[in-house]
Amino acid sequence: MGFFSNLLGSKAPQPTAAEEPLVPVPIPALGILLLRLEKEKGSALTEAEVLSARGRAVCMMMRLSHKEALDEKRGYRDVDSQNVWVEWQAFRTKACGREA
Repeated sequence: MGFFSNLLGSKAPQPTAAEEPLVPVPIPALGILLLRLEKEKGSALTEAEVLSARGRAVCMMMRLSHKEALDEKRGYRDVDSQNVWVEWQAFRTKACGREA
């Protein structure tokens, strides 16, 4: 088995920096932004408000591996902007220790 692993490679080749996809990363983190907006409002954000905030968020393009490293450094994974409403509910519950 060792011979074939060496011959064929035991792992898929890692993409080079030029091949790695760029992803939009909200700065500040989208979850933190939404928590602040909700605190300012004084009540739960509506889905329309969450979508509007996502649309206005300032983003920076990063390599996927850099985004993952940022999440690890923060100690949490930010809200995914592609599934913002569902992920915001889960993030909010975890961050605030309450049911959405």
